[in-house]
Amino acid sequence: MSDNLRDQQNSASRELPRRGFVTSMVAGVAAAGTAVAASVVETDVEIKTPDGTCDAAFIHPASGSHAGVLLWPDAFGLRPSMREMGKRLAAQGYSVLVPNPFYRMGKAPFYTDASTVVFAKERAKIDPLMKSVNAAGHCEMDAKAYVDFLDAQKQVNKKKKIGTQGYCMGGALVVRTCATIPDRLGAGASFHGGGLVSDKPDSPHLLAPKIKAKMYFGIAHSDDARSPTDKDKLKEAFIAAGNPAEIEVYETCFHGWCVPDMPKQGDGTPTYDKAEAEKAWGKLTVLYKSALA
Repeated sequence: MSDNLRDQQNSASRELPRRGFVTSMVAGVAAAGTAVAASVVETDVEIKTPDGTCDAAFIHPASGSHAGVLLWPDAFGLRPSMREMGKRLAAQGYSVLVPNPFYRMGKAPFYTDASTVVFAKERAKIDPLMKSVNAAGHCEMDAKAYVDFLDAQKQVNKKKKIGTQGYCMGGALVVRTCATIPDRLGAGASFHGGGLVSDKPDSPHLLAPKIKAKMYFGIAHSDDARSPTDKDKLKEAFIAAGNPAEIEVYETCFHGWCVPDMPKQGDGTPTYDKAEAEKAWGKLTVLYKSALA
């Protein structure tokens, strides 16, 4: 992904199904090196928020009640690659909500295959999309609506904590979500998160004292090279809050390495790194198993 994009990534609602189907899939569990087969159900839903109606994908095992997960997409929004992540997670035993974070701007998808995107040509479209969710109070408002939705579903076990994960732009949204609903969120994971640390008073890392969830931050080497002190500030903030976070730099990875349809680097080098993405997925699996009880 381009450096420009990296810089830019700095109650219960009723379910209205538009499409539902059951699909069998095999999800690899990276930490164990095994595969888990499960049937999952994917349904398009609509969620009422104070600002309108958010279209989203709700994906869960075909039977039973499970810990809920909120998956925040990156700057390209809700699209097939994000749905596939949701399906894989559901196959591991979670009820997953993948919202269209840009619902204020229209219905998803805004992109169906991000691998074809040239950011320099798309800036005029992408910037307003990101601003629509990053505006003051918007993430917090949306997070409450999404968690309320999850808690209203029979497929979500309310005795278990909710987890949230996010990619690129979604990394900061994870932090804000965990700070907004601290008693309900049990785990938060940011992968190549953008805008986690800044010198502004609303910097996400300053929210650490409000967060009770176990936190994991997977940082791309390219991001660390550009802002080498960010990881230290993150670490210090969570230690000071009495809730140390696991922070890991992926030394061979570019910003965006976890998402299969990321645009290539300027020289044609792939951004997506399957082996390192599987390592990150394994970290996520361990985090959720330990924290979503």
